[in-house]
Amino acid sequence: MSENAAPVSPAPDASHFSTAQLLAALRALPYREAAFLLTRLTQGRSQEESAAFYGISPEAFSVHFLRAALGLSRAASVPCRPPENDAEEDVWARALAGALEQDTGGVPPALAATLALCRRMRAQGDEVTQALQAAEREEEDSPRRRREDLLRRLAVLALLALTAWLYFTRPVEEPPKRPNPPPSIQR
Repeated sequence: MSENAAPVSPAPDASHFSTAQLLAALRALPYREAAFLLTRLTQGRSQEESAAFYGISPEAFSVHFLRAALGLSRAASVPCRPPENDAEEDVWARALAGALEQDTGGVPPALAATLALCRRMRAQGDEVTQALQAAEREEEDSPRRRREDLLRRLAVLALLALTAWLYFTRPVEEPPKRPNPPPSIQR
């Protein structure tokens, strides 16, 4: 190793993540991925219950869950790699689901850190849920959110005013004239 090389920091240990670290990683995910993780890990639903909640098969849920868990690992800077192909993805999805269901069972080495992160999130489920609710309340009470709500209301009022103005200033249409009946019917 050269003298000028910067030391490489070790990967974070997923089993010691704080609630704040988990929350930051969750908030970095797309909504759908975060929802899969929250449904399965913090709400304590089984894979079958989670799949039924989303109206998909347990196998499809396990693949979506795997993708979300890998996304969480990337967001948390935990080492992970994506599966190389669909067959490997299916094997990983079944292995991760089985390891979470039984709290035992091995997973491929590439999934070990992701499994540890999922287990940590499940262990801190209540704290993560409370932290998310607190963050949502804070977001709702923020000045930026109030300003956005005010601007939305003003936009709706402007549209209503424009609609009313266009309605009341439209040209008056004369009712269609009734044709005169033919002289033979006029008697």
